[in-house]
Amino acid sequence: MRTWILLRGLTRESAHWGSFLADFRQALPGDQILALDLPGNGLLHRAVSPITVPHMVQACRAELAARSLQPPFHVLAMSLGAMVATEWACSGPAEIAGCVLINTSLRPFSPFYQRLRPVNYGAVLRCVLPWTTAEDIEQRVLTMTSNGAHVSAGSPVVADWVAVRGQRPVSASNALRQLLAAMRYRAPPAAPRSAVLLLASRHDRLVSSRCSEAIATAWRVPLKMHSFAGHDLALDDAGWVIEQVLAWVAEADGERGGRAGPPRDLIRPGP
Repeated sequence: MRTWILLRGLTRESAHWGSFLADFRQALPGDQILALDLPGNGLLHRAVSPITVPHMVQACRAELAARSLQPPFHVLAMSLGAMVATEWACSGPAEIAGCVLINTSLRPFSPFYQRLRPVNYGAVLRCVLPWTTAEDIEQRVLTMTSNGAHVSAGSPVVADWVAVRGQRPVSASNALRQLLAAMRYRAPPAAPRSAVLLLASRHDRLVSSRCSEAIATAWRVPLKMHSFAGHDLALDDAGWVIEQVLAWVAEADGERGGRAGPPRDLIRPGP
């Protein structure tokens, strides 16, 4: 049985996985799956966010130990969460058996203008202004991170995210601390010893897909590219993400003489 740890990105929490979390659990019924919140987000929104990625890793270790969960773990993570997964795999290779990194970017492999596309600078700034409403913030976030049909005004996704923000708000100071941690983090040039799968959206309008391509080239790890989804790949095409993960773990199991193939009911042809 694998234990999967799911990590979201900047100011996002486990609730932002939406229906993907239930679908992922259904696709891997023999595995234990836990969506973890980084300090300052979700159930930990009253905690102070660390200003370094290594300290975020320490917080994840402590939380899992408190839940009596023991490594090795598999991690599926996106954006800032993928940076945490990378640091975790590099600093504690015995603790991480494999990582699926979604639409991430890492220094030193990509320049800043690819890691956050300049067209988003104004929208990001407006999201942290104190007079911006929760509805406006979440609509802007959705517009930046999704290429799906649910981006239109009145989207139930926005309503769900506004409700999450009202229940577990992320403070402006914690948002800035997380942004600082992401900006400061520099990944080791060598790939982690853990197995790595990169998933990226070719038309990600927040982070350039060239960032994932650069990591794949430097680390010589597999990269699967989606043809139409946005930054929030798990939102725009959850089935495709699950399909790639199932194929990846099935290949690893096959190499070890592993288990029977994955369930096919959740798999549909990807683009």
